[in-house]
Amino acid sequence: MKIAVLSGKGGTGKTFVSINLAAAADQSTYIDCDIEEPNGHLFLKPEKLKIDPVKVQIPTVNKEICTGCRKCVEFCKFNALAYINKNLMVFDDICHSCGGCKLVCPENALSEKEKVIGEVQKGISESVNVITGILNTGESSGTPIIKKALNSIENNRGLTVIDSPPGSACTVMDSIKDADYCILVAEPTLFGAHNLNMVYELLELFNKPYGVVLNKCHKEKNPAEKFCKEKGIKILEKIPFDNELGELNSNAKIASRENKRYKELFSSLLEKVIEEVKNETVINS
Repeated sequence: MKIAVLSGKGGTGKTFVSINLAAAADQSTYIDCDIEEPNGHLFLKPEKLKIDPVKVQIPTVNKEICTGCRKCVEFCKFNALAYINKNLMVFDDICHSCGGCKLVCPENALSEKEKVIGEVQKGISESVNVITGILNTGESSGTPIIKKALNSIENNRGLTVIDSPPGSACTVMDSIKDADYCILVAEPTLFGAHNLNMVYELLELFNKPYGVVLNKCHKEKNPAEKFCKEKGIKILEKIPFDNELGELNSNAKIASRENKRYKELFSSLLEKVIEEVKNETVINS
């Protein structure tokens, strides 16, 4: 079973929920798809690391063959090519590696070369297999890294927790497309409710089953909870605004491993999600 954990913005507790769900299971795989700022490994501290670079193909031009027809320039919607002073220039940093420019070149003046855009790290943290995607600074697209991270699962049995990037961009869509269930994490603010709506609309578009975890809850009004009730969204769990929890997080410790109460909370959350997936399977069968 694959569970994707999302949030409309950073800082809501998405990674907190992801790593604790993975740690609460008997056996699991945690995949950090938040490739621009992955931090699940700071808590899980995986050992026996294996590092696999992620490479893409980018165009390179043979200037002796290029006639300056500009068909490749016209084709590229990312403006990664330009014809200046009778020279075809390739801007590697904004190339999306689609390969289209090579295909439209009538003179076969374009070939491809490899470029490393990041890496996928694999390790073990007690009963959790940890897979982390890391995008190199300045790269325009991390989709190939997310795909490689998701395809790095060596054993598809058991629980897989996908820590998605924040927001609702293309990388989020890539991370959730094969998920059996999605958990949306929201904080109790107007801003939190606004960003919850972003991922809610995305999952409605993808027709994915989902529920919400409300994090940092206190006694005051909770706009995110109000939003869930208005939309009829299932609230899976409310995690309190707790000093002990804050201290554990600030020391990069996993609450479900350190605290019996939170072990029970995340075990219960996992059971609820499993039940939701079973019910969804029955409905669709």
